[in-house]
Amino acid sequence: MTEPVTRDAQRRALRRTLRQRRRALSPRQQRQASEALCRRLRRLPEVQRARHVALYLPNDAEIDATPLIDWLRRRGVRVYLPVLRPLAENRLWFVHYHAGTPMVSNRFGIREPDTRHGAHHARQLPPWALDLVLMPLVGFDDHGNRLGMGGGFYDRSFAFTRRRRPRPRLIGVAHDCQRVDELPVAGWDIPLDAIVSDRRVVRPEP
Repeated sequence: MTEPVTRDAQRRALRRTLRQRRRALSPRQQRQASEALCRRLRRLPEVQRARHVALYLPNDAEIDATPLIDWLRRRGVRVYLPVLRPLAENRLWFVHYHAGTPMVSNRFGIREPDTRHGAHHARQLPPWALDLVLMPLVGFDDHGNRLGMGGGFYDRSFAFTRRRRPRPRLIGVAHDCQRVDELPVAGWDIPLDAIVSDRRVVRPEP
């Protein structure tokens, strides 16, 4: 009975350490990492094929993928942001995002489309209908395992990808300093198709 506690304690400690690593990056390092990340993403076939892409607005020194937005829009791609779904624990809506989208700060201080705006179904896309999701990570390893923030928002929202199609391609993005040799994996962690950092692309072992 001690193994889950040990694993959970390891994951909590790793989150603290890896968040400190990315916070220690200077503004110049953050900018350079963002530019390198977006160059790698633009070369990926999953990104080049996608027509409906969800990404996130960076928070807590997360790597910034938002410079990709203009490139996506020039290609006719619709961009979506996650919104904490009201009245549904730890799940996300995905709301179409453009220059006129009204934004608010959610309970974690993260900017997102206003819930009243996003509640209109015409502005949402269900998770299964997205082509590609770029999601932030706290940590990753060379086997393609991921460590999230611990809230389970993405895991719950994309749990269906284990058992049904269609499904979006899921790509985690992170600073390369968030890489570790091996992560303690939990059974509820949703497998990713790839993890991209400013220095590498990691594909999970088949």
